[in-house]
Amino acid sequence: MKLKFLGTGTSQGVPVIGCTCEVCTSENPKDSRLRSSVMVTTEEHRKILIDCGPDFRQQMLANHENTVDLTLLTHEHNDHVIGLDDMRPLIFKSGENMPLYCSMRVGNEVKKRFPYAFADVRYPGAPAFDLHNIDNRPFAVLDTEITPVEVVHYQITALGYKFKQLAYITDAGFISDSEKEKLKNLDVLIVNCIRKFDPHPAHFILPDVIALFEELKPEKMFLTHISHHLGLHDVEDKLLPQGMHLAYDGLEINF
Repeated sequence: MKLKFLGTGTSQGVPVIGCTCEVCTSENPKDSRLRSSVMVTTEEHRKILIDCGPDFRQQMLANHENTVDLTLLTHEHNDHVIGLDDMRPLIFKSGENMPLYCSMRVGNEVKKRFPYAFADVRYPGAPAFDLHNIDNRPFAVLDTEITPVEVVHYQITALGYKFKQLAYITDAGFISDSEKEKLKNLDVLIVNCIRKFDPHPAHFILPDVIALFEELKPEKMFLTHISHHLGLHDVEDKLLPQGMHLAYDGLEINF
């Protein structure tokens, strides 16, 4: 299987509009971060998208991705769902509704933000989705077993997803001991890290993820959902413990 980072940035993206810091003005493409999303390619070459934010169209074109077979949503914040309308060309081409897998709470929010996609009589140009409610239990789809991982993101829960010995966690500020059991001794753990030192009410910061790395002992850890406050990629990546890396847009991981 393969995972490709379509975006590794926070809700504002990097560069941030109007910011002139060294990260936002960097000419290194690894310092330009679209909103967080990944594409997983299964053993049968099916495409599973995790989250569909405002940069979805740009991400698909830049990565020469032409299909999405189903979409997993981690939670309902706009930087993770508001690009769903841009799935229309894929839906029109396939002639089938796009399957969305998410918690019932997230599904209800999707219905509120895209009511025209669920109308009894839909406008001909509207997208169409099939909602599949999932909870914190493993499920199989497209011949692939997926294990949800429940995390806390400020005052809501969000879902990470585990495929084989790889787990993708974004927008987490706390993970319970019971959920950490799913994440021990992985080949690859991907986790959000918004900045270096200033505590954040909803996201892990660098000391948090270093502590997770030492506790959970994955073979490799990649950081995502990174803001311009974390620093330049080529500088900060070298300072991380061995086995930890900053992810960047376009990075591919085979697992």
